Amino acid sequence: MAFVSFLGRVLFVSVFVLSAWQEFNEFGNDGGSAAKTLVPKFSVFSKHVTAHTGFQVPEFEIKILVAGAIALKGIGSLLFIFGSTIGAFLLILHQLIATPILYDFYNYDVEKKEFSQLFIKFTQNLALLGGLMFFIGMKTSMPRRPLNKKKASKSKTV
Repeated sequence: MAFVSFLGRVLFVSVFVLSAWQEFNEFGNDGGSAAKTLVPKFSVFSKHVTAHTGFQVPEFEIKILVAGAIALKGIGSLLFIFGSTIGAFLLILHQLIATPILYDFYNYDVEKKEFSQLFIKFTQNLALLGGLMFFIGMKTSMPRRPLNKKKASKSKTV
């Protein structure tokens, strides 16, 4: 059963590992294609946040955001493979930050093709987020066995 659990975790994080590897290979001096795709989406997201909450999103280089995403996915995946809840929390942090920015279906009309494509990707990322939360819930709800479990000695009868 332990091998099946390990294999399941490896298959689960393959999504994160492959995307982190691709972003790392394309990173370059400007952040690569991920940064080019993220610039307009982050701009729309920050305007959306400012309009609805009044909170001004601070300005920073998108290259740093992409590097942070690569680090969260890489380190989180490695830790998650070995059953660490810290790895799951890192992947959850990545999902919570990246999902509403990348899959901004809320900026499109329902009849447009982009809406359905982005909404499907958004719900897939919510499913990944749910899987990570399920892992943490199962990991923390399992009772731990005591390490030094001594058997009670039985008295011998003659």
